[in-house]
Amino acid sequence: MKLLVTGGAGFIGSNFVLYMLREHPSYEIINVDALTYAGNLENLHTVESNPRYTFIKADIADVQQMEAVFSQGIDVVVNFAAESHVDRSILSPDIFVRTNVMGTQVLLDAAKKYQVTKFVQVSTDEVYGSLGATGLFTEDTPLMPNSPYSASKAGGDLLVRAYHETFGLPVNITRCSNNYGPFQFPEKLIPLIISRALNDEAIPVYGDGLNIRDWLYVEDHCSAIDLVIHNGQSGEVYNIGGNNERTNIYIVESVLEQLGKPASLIQYVQDRLGHDRRYGIDPTKIRTELGWQPAHNFETGIKETIEWYLKHQDWWTRIQSGTYQDYVQLQYGKRMGDSSK
Repeated sequence: MKLLVTGGAGFIGSNFVLYMLREHPSYEIINVDALTYAGNLENLHTVESNPRYTFIKADIADVQQMEAVFSQGIDVVVNFAAESHVDRSILSPDIFVRTNVMGTQVLLDAAKKYQVTKFVQVSTDEVYGSLGATGLFTEDTPLMPNSPYSASKAGGDLLVRAYHETFGLPVNITRCSNNYGPFQFPEKLIPLIISRALNDEAIPVYGDGLNIRDWLYVEDHCSAIDLVIHNGQSGEVYNIGGNNERTNIYIVESVLEQLGKPASLIQYVQDRLGHDRRYGIDPTKIRTELGWQPAHNFETGIKETIEWYLKHQDWWTRIQSGTYQDYVQLQYGKRMGDSSK
């Protein structure tokens, strides 16, 4: 099987590439990534000489570039490529629409033309909007996005559904709760806490810190997508969640405690515009239909995550300084735009 993984140099995408190469020794993977600020090929340095892995620097919204990729013969597309930071979407919504909506449409057209056997759209629970104090998001929950980011993801999801209904394209949509784990860009909550705490810097917490998210260790997300690729019923949506709801302030305090850092580092700041109060995922469907179970609870997952960031301080300090981008030129040079071979 030949998999096209878009956005494979990002946090979840790179973890997925590593997972699939390990779990499926016969599979070939083409990783397409535009290498915007959050894409980091250092995440994949351990497999860059693997003959089953190819990297192509390309933009999913560029029709000609995607034609060149799909003409190589793709069996399955897993679309991770997305602008995904809510705060950035408030500042520049147009970038999110271009990648998350228009880019998805370009991929769908190519997938239809070259008759891929499965198109998996990796989405987010944020498309459902905000929950009250009770209840969980199910696959039948109406889409009610509240930020430019989540609205752009919902737009992409609806296009995926439309291509299935109109053209018969075999698709699945997965909507996952908040991920954490190795290789997450330091602007996200958990690596932000870790990196700032280790430097004894203030930890910013939005509003009252009581916004609730359902947290899932990234490798558990990868295993769920693996099951959807192979066993997901065409046209179906699958919610992926860990039943690990925690308030933001609980996350901050837990990480500080494990690092031996004082709570005095916490600094409450003005709340984000359109900040959803609570997300909670009901993963019953993927568990009962596909047999998926996460291997980590929050306590084991956060412990492994903290240990990883402590052991890889050079990784995130290079990101903070911007020198991680030098790796691309050093490692690939004139080969950018071609494969990693």
